[in-house]
Amino acid sequence: MKFKSIIRKTLYVGAFLAGFTGFAQNNQPNIIFVFPDQMRGQAMGFENEEFVETPNLDKFKQESVNFSQAIANYPVCSPTRAMVFSGIHPLKNKVILNCNNKSEKLGSELPKDVLCWSDILAKNGYDLGYIGKWHLDSPRSPYIKCKNNQGDTKWNEWCSPDRRHGFKYWHAYGTYDYHLHPMYWDTDATRDEFKIYDEWGPTHEATKTIDYIENKNGKYRENEKPFALVVSINPPHTPYDKVPQKYKDVYKDLDLEKLCDRPNIPAKGTKWGDYYRKHIKNYYACITGVDEQFGRILRALKDKGIEDNTIIVFTSDHGNCIGIHERNAKNNWYEEAMRVPFMVKVPGITNGKDLDYQLGSLDIYPTLLGLIGMSDKIPSNLKGIDYTPAITGKGKQKTVDHQWYTRMQYGSKVNGVRGIRDNRYTFVITNEKGKDQEVFLFDRRKDPYQLDNIASKNKKKVRQMTTLLKKDLNKFEDPFIIK
Repeated sequence: MKFKSIIRKTLYVGAFLAGFTGFAQNNQPNIIFVFPDQMRGQAMGFENEEFVETPNLDKFKQESVNFSQAIANYPVCSPTRAMVFSGIHPLKNKVILNCNNKSEKLGSELPKDVLCWSDILAKNGYDLGYIGKWHLDSPRSPYIKCKNNQGDTKWNEWCSPDRRHGFKYWHAYGTYDYHLHPMYWDTDATRDEFKIYDEWGPTHEATKTIDYIENKNGKYRENEKPFALVVSINPPHTPYDKVPQKYKDVYKDLDLEKLCDRPNIPAKGTKWGDYYRKHIKNYYACITGVDEQFGRILRALKDKGIEDNTIIVFTSDHGNCIGIHERNAKNNWYEEAMRVPFMVKVPGITNGKDLDYQLGSLDIYPTLLGLIGMSDKIPSNLKGIDYTPAITGKGKQKTVDHQWYTRMQYGSKVNGVRGIRDNRYTFVITNEKGKDQEVFLFDRRKDPYQLDNIASKNKKKVRQMTTLLKKDLNKFEDPFIIK
């Protein structure tokens, strides 16, 4: 395969748009929500920024609405997942850190009584399924005997049926990173009845998704009901080398230094420069593999004849630096960690539209309900925005001029990092125990790679952004201290 730029085109469908306000509840569409882990928003072929092969996503982009400024507000696995499903801030949904045995002591897991969008769909006639990574339950002793629980930090846990928030069909795990030999609990499996498969995780999950779509003999769902299926794929999460050789071969002959020709990638011979060079081809290989499996899912919808009554979403929980800015992963305020893909295809409505609205993790819940005509079911306590008008082109769209950023510090609600991001600036204040407060301000229009912290030279802008940040802290009842 060769790296190709994509010609972006927008097809006008005004006649259909004119009358669209969401699907009527007597003709509910299906939902397929595809959710790979740690896939940064820049790493898709149509972005023309990285040398990564994503032919299915490139084509999908031409058929969908693409939110080019979508971000993860708290770019780490469990907190983002909890926000996506609950629609509420980490301080309210309790998932303030990644779910593991250490954060379990702080109660960091998604409560049973939180009303998720999946709960609402289940109560309103939908059949729901979940395939893949969940990561919203804290491991408990005696710990599941599996590889992700062998070290001091335990990661993997079974999700009991009463904690699945309306998802009836279940083929999932907490978090398990052995991608070539993944493990899953089926719907009726007990805690000790998981299975390990000798197949790359995304391939296995795409096959299960296709089985769910085909639903032979009504095995997976009730045919007369609309369905909503989450496909939560672990790669391109670490370890990057756990990917079939055929995807590695796509990149084997590419000049490695050409893949590193961006000014925020550390130099060859440095710790993080060498780390990036070690992993970037395999990271791209994982993405290309995920892209192929996404294509299989799209074809299954078409073959089943339900493509024209299915809303399809492709997004990720956060990105990943892989050494950029001397950061090995996520949970930071750089674009490679914060910016995520978010594309949504609504039958007969969306064709290649790019939007630069500030869409964040909390906006997904109300938008999904709005798209299926259930805006009246959106809980009044949600702070996110329903972007249905922007997607459909019908109705007045409420907007915000920025999104917020957070990073919690273990055991403290007043420490950590907070910030805001708009279409031009990224602004962050740190207040971490044992460290002096720092202020960061990046003008991404002039400095897209975030190399120049201009905070000390722009006092007026810092004051303006601090005022906005304080308003956000008040909005979310966040006691973070700005010194």
